[in-house]
Amino acid sequence: MNAIAQPSDIAQSASLVRVANLVLTVPASAGPVNILRGIDLTIAAGEVVGLVGPSGSGKTSLLMLLAGLEQATSGSVRLAGQELTGLGEDALARIRLSTVGIVFQSFHLIPSMTALENVAIPLELAGDRHAMEKARASLAQVGLGHRLTHLPGQLSGGEQQRVALARAFAPEPKLLLADEPTGNLDRATGETVMALLFDLRARLGATLLLITHDPALAARCDRVVSMRDGRIVA
Repeated sequence: MNAIAQPSDIAQSASLVRVANLVLTVPASAGPVNILRGIDLTIAAGEVVGLVGPSGSGKTSLLMLLAGLEQATSGSVRLAGQELTGLGEDALARIRLSTVGIVFQSFHLIPSMTALENVAIPLELAGDRHAMEKARASLAQVGLGHRLTHLPGQLSGGEQQRVALARAFAPEPKLLLADEPTGNLDRATGETVMALLFDLRARLGATLLLITHDPALAARCDRVVSMRDGRIVA
């Protein structure tokens, strides 16, 4: 039986994320590969959770399922009271736009768009009439108010990740998912980016699930969940 990574005092009504018996199996030439093997996890609204474990343990796959970017083979994923399992792409996209912000190790900026345009994208897709105004404010919060018209190729790696942070936080998501957000940055730049991430999360009061291999970053979280071989082990 898997360990259930949830504090006993988290009431269901206060939980933002509830995962039950989550299984992800993908086909392969040598036979099905079990990526997730029955995950149970509850995350309270406003909680900061570090997700750790060796490469290949299933951390990123779990994040992708929580974001609605992958479909589980079986089990349940509830986000802000909404069951994600079985929803179509359009419904999942609407939930992402309204509820989830994502920061990847690779910045995933559109190279032909300016910093301002990259940040405004999720706001515009959500039909926000004040998308550009909010995008400017979000870039100012990460110290890039003077780089609005720069393309990603004209920005340093740290600046690109700050644009990605601004894009994730601009819609004021309830859940922020961060997958090794400093993995492509030098240590000093990474520390600056992480300080920004934790500061912005605190201002917004968002729930944060952070995948990291850095023990110092994990120690800053309210709780650490450890995965191995597709299971939660601690």
